[in-house]
Amino acid sequence: MRRIFPVLALGAALLGADALAQDAARPPVGPPISLEQAKKAIAAAEAEAVRNRWNTAIAIVEPNGALVYFVKMDGTQYGAVNAALDKATSAALFRRSTNAVNDAIKAGATYLLQLRGTNSVPGGFPLVIDGKLVGAIGTSGGTGEQDSQVSMAAVNAIK
Repeated sequence: MRRIFPVLALGAALLGADALAQDAARPPVGPPISLEQAKKAIAAAEAEAVRNRWNTAIAIVEPNGALVYFVKMDGTQYGAVNAALDKATSAALFRRSTNAVNDAIKAGATYLLQLRGTNSVPGGFPLVIDGKLVGAIGTSGGTGEQDSQVSMAAVNAIK
């Protein structure tokens, strides 16, 4: 009986607390985003950042996390450079937003913190064209909400 309780408790924690389970319909991987598409996505994200006066770093990666295109707006803090790339890479590799990872961790799925490449800071989103993952965007420089808003401008621009 002593062995059963820890196993049941662990199972309940992993199943019940994993907010990522609701995100199970992740898109299949498609061909990598083209440079032209990446430029279009970044232009939309940059326009959103400029409109709101947010200095932002913006990274677009392929589904494997390889960098395709990057912009660092003047005045953006230097730490935002790596943060934007990390967010984009996480969103691409795990085919879910960094916001979803953050929600899952808040719900108790702390094991996600142990996965290499996982980022739980809001602002990273998969880029999907014709129902297939072509890459991801990560932005950094503002609050999580601001970074998410900038990223969503790019997501919507290439749908």
